[in-house]
Amino acid sequence: MKLLRVGPAGAERPALLDQDGTLRDLSALVGDIDGALLGDGSALDRIRAALGAGVLPVLDPAGLRIGPPVGRIGKVVCIGLNYHGHAAEVGAAIPAEPVVFLKAPDTVVGPDDTVLVPRGSVKTDWEVELAVVIGRTARYLETDEQALAHVAGYAVAHDVSEREFQIERGGTWDKGKNCETFNPLGPWLVTADEVPDPQALGLKLWVNGELKQDGHTSDQIFTVAQVVRYLSHFMTLYPGDVINTGTPAGVAMGQPEPKPYLRAGDVVELEVEGLGRQRQELKDA
Repeated sequence: MKLLRVGPAGAERPALLDQDGTLRDLSALVGDIDGALLGDGSALDRIRAALGAGVLPVLDPAGLRIGPPVGRIGKVVCIGLNYHGHAAEVGAAIPAEPVVFLKAPDTVVGPDDTVLVPRGSVKTDWEVELAVVIGRTARYLETDEQALAHVAGYAVAHDVSEREFQIERGGTWDKGKNCETFNPLGPWLVTADEVPDPQALGLKLWVNGELKQDGHTSDQIFTVAQVVRYLSHFMTLYPGDVINTGTPAGVAMGQPEPKPYLRAGDVVELEVEGLGRQRQELKDA
């Protein structure tokens, strides 16, 4: 299923995109697309049954904003330097273990919402990523099979980053990762049954119509299953938690001088195969 949330920011309603591309309202069945829903197999079964019975009301998508596909996110866990090509382009050694950092849930916005260039920023960068959404509470998982069984679904994420804040201003990466609007998510949460192999997905990103990133999840250093299993030994993962799994080569930081960092007025478009497409216009904060 392709689950999504539509409507004004903070007042989104749950919806579903059916196989014919028709938008359907889920508000009579569930309150929201969130951890409580994703951890409730019976609720998901009710949605599937209603979809099969053809009883879900149609929504007119005209002028309707698409919000993040998951509400009330508990945490956003991110993996850095997780593609061989990206590590090579920035001159970083292949990490022996996943590089982990956190983004605050309030960085998450809709897939087509405005992205704000922070005040004083000269190195705002783009990063298309595969996002993993957790569906079952995960602690101390032992196998890759267990890890994938705890995944509710997948989405497109844009891990926007400010490289000066991240690397040159001291401390951890958090300052360059948690600026307002720095995690567009969506348009859909595609349930795991429709993504049989998360290591078989293409990722692309364009800036002002020019293709910048053209990668594939097969280039990940640590697979989705390995990442979920690894994280479960350092933190408890709850339904509705989001994991950004890293970006392929092609970011601004990895390009020759003068590096083409983002500015107000730029337009970024990105997609992950089978998971939909995002488009953001950048403005000054």
